[in-house]
Amino acid sequence: MKKLTFFILAVFVAFGNLAWAQPYHVVIKGGHVIDPKNNINGIMDVAILDGKIAKVAKNIDATGARQVVKAKGLYVTPGIIDIHTHVFFGTNMDQTYSNGPNALPPDGFTFRNGVTTIVDAGCSGWRDFEAFKKQTIDASQTRVLALLNIVGSGMRGGKFEQNIDDMDAKATAEMAQKYPDLVVGVKLAHFNGHDWTPTDRAVEAGKLANKPVMIDFGGSKPTLSIEELFLRRLRPGDIFTHCFGQLATREPILDVATNKVKPFVWEAQKKGVIFDVGYGGISFAFSQAIPALKSGFFPNTISTDIHTGSMNNAMKDMLNVMSKFMAMGMDLPAVIKASTWSPALAIKRPELGSLTEGSEADVAILDLQDGKFAVRDTGYFGFFDYTGHKIEGKQKLTCEMTIRKGRIVYDLNGIADPIVVRPRAQ
Repeated sequence: MKKLTFFILAVFVAFGNLAWAQPYHVVIKGGHVIDPKNNINGIMDVAILDGKIAKVAKNIDATGARQVVKAKGLYVTPGIIDIHTHVFFGTNMDQTYSNGPNALPPDGFTFRNGVTTIVDAGCSGWRDFEAFKKQTIDASQTRVLALLNIVGSGMRGGKFEQNIDDMDAKATAEMAQKYPDLVVGVKLAHFNGHDWTPTDRAVEAGKLANKPVMIDFGGSKPTLSIEELFLRRLRPGDIFTHCFGQLATREPILDVATNKVKPFVWEAQKKGVIFDVGYGGISFAFSQAIPALKSGFFPNTISTDIHTGSMNNAMKDMLNVMSKFMAMGMDLPAVIKASTWSPALAIKRPELGSLTEGSEADVAILDLQDGKFAVRDTGYFGFFDYTGHKIEGKQKLTCEMTIRKGRIVYDLNGIADPIVVRPRAQ
């Protein structure tokens, strides 16, 4: 009798486990996985269940999966993170980037580039962040985080961004602390003048909120000293954006006379200052980037500074910027790291930027096209900056698929099977 009871119990448990076992929702098969956090760089499968990364391994059984993605010949990476964007779009025509016409709706450019997380870089300040949250953050499929402008009214342009009296460190920090999951730092942008007060107030707000600051020097004649900025005013973990800019009103990191990175720049990066690309409209020049990369100075993070003025010019989009850095000598794993795991660390969100099992399933599937796709059969792709300087590269990244929170949100060529998941019959 005891044996029979034990047998029935064992059968019940076995069938119970089968009943509770749930096939994966998505299995990505045969792609080349690059996951810098977890030191993965090889052919692997990725399984997704309930919006989370369930497994990364070779030859995952896809039987019963709702969707199978054939990724052979493609690269599978964590969802890309762009930490310098401008997305507080609106209809106030005189407010530029703050609820104005110069900013962009996030979902229109992110997923087609494999981007799943963006950081709005200072469009809103403490006065209008909650309007930005309601209008953009809460309404977007893309994960939208924010750097609060030290100017209370954000990037409204003109006199508003020059108003030192509206640079309130305490109010900025309080708003950041009110929304700790959304506000990842403080931004200084577009201030023109030989004055350290805006920088100091931004850093003060960062200290009060325990958040990093991102510094964008608007301009100054004479220029403000970046050696003083890096070594005496910024903390480890603070971010210097537009790091490869070369403008008369900003001191560059590369000595244009010697074509060498200034010694204190190396010291600053070693100290922990984060050098961010922040490409933008006129804030990136090959004359700075090419010699710097040749000397071994690589950016910590790659970002776009995307807005209406940059997206249709030399910058274009995140994958174009990443492709430029490959053309300049960074290898693909380094570029992926600078666009996923490193930015996650820069904004102190280590739960992002990787394919760690149990993490939210944000995934990019990329195609690395070679020169045979280039125009006019030259064998090369052309990349240029705003000055007209052009370089050629044999490889260019494009996005085949983007997965956000475990759901396919962009599929360029229909590589998911089935393409559409229909409700199952009850």
